[in-house]
Amino acid sequence: MTPATVATATRHDLTVAEPIAAFAEESLLAAGLDVEAFWQGVSAIVHDLGPRGAALLRRRDELQERIDAYHHASPGLPDPAEYRRFLRDIGYLAPEPEPFTITTSGVDPEIARTAGPQLVVPLLNARFALNAANARWGSLYDALYGTDAIDQSGDLAPGDGYNRARGDEAIRRGRELLDTIAPLTDGSHAASTGYTVDDEGLAVATASGIRRLADPAAFVGFAGDPSAPTAILLRHHGLHIEIVIDRAGRIGQTDAAGIQDLLVESAITTIMDLEDSVAAVDADDKALGYRNWRALMDGTLTEQVTKGGRTFTRRLADDRTYRTPAGGELTLPGRSVLFVRNVGHLMRTDAVLDRDGEWIFEGILDAIMTALGSLPDLTGRGANSRTGSMYIVKPKMHGPDEVAFAVELFGRVEQLLGLPERTLKIGIMDEERRTSANLAASIAAASDRVVFINTGFLDRTGDEIHTSRLAGPFLPKAAIKTQPFMQAYEDRNVAIGVASGLDGRAQIGKGMWAMPDLMHDMLEQKIAHVRTGASTAWVPSPTAATLHTLHYHQLDAFAQRQGATAADDTSLNTLLVPPLAPAGALTAEVVATELDNNVQSILGYVVRWIDQGVGCSKVPDIHGVALMEDRATLRIASQLLANWLEHGVITEAEVDASLHRLAAVVDAQNAGDPHYEPLAHDAASAPGIAFTAARRLILEGGVQPNGYTEPLLHALRRAKKHEQRAGEVGGRP
Repeated sequence: MTPATVATATRHDLTVAEPIAAFAEESLLAAGLDVEAFWQGVSAIVHDLGPRGAALLRRRDELQERIDAYHHASPGLPDPAEYRRFLRDIGYLAPEPEPFTITTSGVDPEIARTAGPQLVVPLLNARFALNAANARWGSLYDALYGTDAIDQSGDLAPGDGYNRARGDEAIRRGRELLDTIAPLTDGSHAASTGYTVDDEGLAVATASGIRRLADPAAFVGFAGDPSAPTAILLRHHGLHIEIVIDRAGRIGQTDAAGIQDLLVESAITTIMDLEDSVAAVDADDKALGYRNWRALMDGTLTEQVTKGGRTFTRRLADDRTYRTPAGGELTLPGRSVLFVRNVGHLMRTDAVLDRDGEWIFEGILDAIMTALGSLPDLTGRGANSRTGSMYIVKPKMHGPDEVAFAVELFGRVEQLLGLPERTLKIGIMDEERRTSANLAASIAAASDRVVFINTGFLDRTGDEIHTSRLAGPFLPKAAIKTQPFMQAYEDRNVAIGVASGLDGRAQIGKGMWAMPDLMHDMLEQKIAHVRTGASTAWVPSPTAATLHTLHYHQLDAFAQRQGATAADDTSLNTLLVPPLAPAGALTAEVVATELDNNVQSILGYVVRWIDQGVGCSKVPDIHGVALMEDRATLRIASQLLANWLEHGVITEAEVDASLHRLAAVVDAQNAGDPHYEPLAHDAASAPGIAFTAARRLILEGGVQPNGYTEPLLHALRRAKKHEQRAGEVGGRP
């Protein structure tokens, strides 16, 4: 193992990087915990569970070897019955558990009983983290006016200044929302000339007289004087909308009712990510993430922001307080309820070395340090969970045994920190093939801790390609998404979640809208996630959360899931069919386009990951559509090309030609970035580390563990950081 690149200290029988030791001991001191006892406990966890984690990884490799041998002997689509018998015989398919209902308790209502959007943001970026935490409430007018949710052509074009026609359209859409969530007994909110509160509740003035709500219970609070309120609070499908009234405001002074804006409850929950959307490869990176998490939990995270020529300090939003119609007080959270996504079971880190000088598993370190960072919240000094729970999303687990391992780890961390049993709740990412095929058993393995299951098309597809890579060449990415196995995957996730009793205790989630600039398309399409009965779905920005929340007003997600069809043997058969390309599907034109499309996305993402440590990027595809790229998108792109290389659909020479051709395109796309280092190079010069990383991810993709990109990315990002440090002192490595 390569030694740590930062100063280290001895703690019990461990070697700990100083940034990690400093974070831990500051946290322990603040919590009044014994430092020596802590490090003794960390050592026990590392040395007890480390070998168990390694055995689980060996089991992954054993199963993959058996599956490779099967497909090598019998290429093409397998017979469903024979294939299932084979997978069951080798232990890939676990026995189905007896019917059960999860028993998770102490879950915040935003997770257990409220349906709404969910953000996922890189935890190493404090500004993004603050923006996401504060995205619990969003301006509907801003979200509509500032995106293509409203047509951007003709009279509605945004322009340089305020476009009154565009603003009027945003206002019209806002009144439509009010008519949806709080219809009047007669007429429309579009005709309102004022809102007041009297003994009968909410009074809506119109030219024809006072109108009342068809459902008076939709009115739950207000601010200001009842005769001239500054805010009216409505509730619909468990979500709140605040009508902001300011007759002196820029919009309110032109509005007959004085409405300045509609604030809608948007990102109900947020995942602070230490995994796919970050580039955390060493102790400095990890310590930054842990410190940001602790600052979110104790409410102290701040960031200097310059916007519109003004510099200010951004902080976590305060809670919102209203008067109730009955004369009481109602306080609503001002912030999203936060999960933290730890890494999976695969990677090791030199941030801590065990007694033999070996790198420990990064997932073990994440569980310990993020729980330590949560102590301010768990001991009552923070403002995240009102039930005293910590929510950890655990990704990239393969089947119930690996879920059970995570559960045991969480229990050991609770003992280490003196926390009540089951304080640490688990979110299960249903994104690996062995987990989706064994989802009921995986949920059962965490039945008293699970608070979240979520589908993820990209990692699920990346794992599908790698698992069945020898069966034959796969379809292009867009075609894979339309294949029967994917619909079975999405449907089974909801059906099994409902059958396992997640209603009222846990979220059932869906994946990311990957085109952050196409909000009109999102509004047209993403309602499908609510229609399936999912109680949450991922969005790429606070603005997207504000717009996606409209879908949860159009449909009641919990009512939708009541029609979910139970998962059966047929759905499992469909789930296990690899999306291979039929004869004649991979024409020369299709192959050439797909090769370039994947190469461009790989280069565009990897160059920022390696050179700048940016783990999530907006990268244009070959059609100019900006896509959110992270390690999951990288995995599927690299695995698809590796699969095509394996089966002779493309050649190494064609890959190299595409890499060199598109390097210049990616360079042009990044020409405005002063920190960007070009990818393009001539035959006389050696390629840079980022170009090398992109090439190796494709050419060596078939032999990467489960097709993951982390081993190569981490090694080459560390090499780049070493090169950059050497350059800063005038030398070269």
